[in-house]
Amino acid sequence: MTVYEAVVDSSDANISHTLIVEEVGSDKTVLDVGCATGYLAEALGRNGCTVSGIEYSTEAAEAARAHLDQLVVADLNAVTLADAFSGRSFDTVVFGDVLEHLLDPAAALRSAASLLAPGGKVVVSIPNVAHGSVRLALLAGRWNYADRGLLDATHIRFFTYETLQDLLWDSGYVLESARSTVVDALATEIHIPSGVLSPEVVDWVRSRPYADAYQFVVTARLRTPEDTRPDVQVRPAATLPAVDDEYTQKAAVIRADRHSLLTMKDHIIGLEAENAASRARVPALERKIRKLNAELGKVAEDRATIYRSSTWRIGRAALAPVRIIRRGR
Repeated sequence: MTVYEAVVDSSDANISHTLIVEEVGSDKTVLDVGCATGYLAEALGRNGCTVSGIEYSTEAAEAARAHLDQLVVADLNAVTLADAFSGRSFDTVVFGDVLEHLLDPAAALRSAASLLAPGGKVVVSIPNVAHGSVRLALLAGRWNYADRGLLDATHIRFFTYETLQDLLWDSGYVLESARSTVVDALATEIHIPSGVLSPEVVDWVRSRPYADAYQFVVTARLRTPEDTRPDVQVRPAATLPAVDDEYTQKAAVIRADRHSLLTMKDHIIGLEAENAASRARVPALERKIRKLNAELGKVAEDRATIYRSSTWRIGRAALAPVRIIRRGR
């Protein structure tokens, strides 16, 4: 397990240590699991908390000792928390970037349950393996371990927000709150080579739920038989500024071009439909013209018949003197 050395900067809200300190609160008895050099215990102590810790690295444990009420040096893959702190109880048990290093994180959580005082809680911080940088790296065919970070070489378990919820529920806890630190998909320690992925792919990954969630920090209490699994939304620790880089710019151009093409396609489809409708009306119009021509021919024929009839000729002869008299006037 990697031993991280850090200083808790409470002025930076977008780091997991700050979120843990806020979730724990003040004047609590706390068990810091994987306490490393004691930097978190020191910050909790400034809030009036009494902190005990367990750490597998002897060197780190000695550095942490001054900040701890009780220190146990042991490997959690070999001992249980219940045995290591038999007879103790705590308001809060903190697993700060620890569970991903354990062979059986569920067993550690179940063991912690026996150490919780009435109303006690666990606070867990854990890296998000579904962060956008990991997704992009996989799409580029890369999974490169590092000394620290999302793909720390000592991580043996990996969690998304969904599987973290599963872990807690199956271990006997009910989630109460969830927060996350946030980092853009192209701003982590994971290198994404330029030009390998299309701007559209990068833009799409960035827009996925929790793609900017670097670490989750969650608080959970012991589950009761009456509890149902809650739907807890993750609250980001900060709002990232809108990204404006070559990927977003090219993706915007592609979207605009696609929109123009779709608009043109819709226009063409409309014209084709209008043309088809016009063509469909032609036979009916031709039939109407033929009918009108036939009716016109019938009228002409009837008129010619009338002109040829004796009645018509007699009528014309009878009206002739009237026309002569009118002209004489």
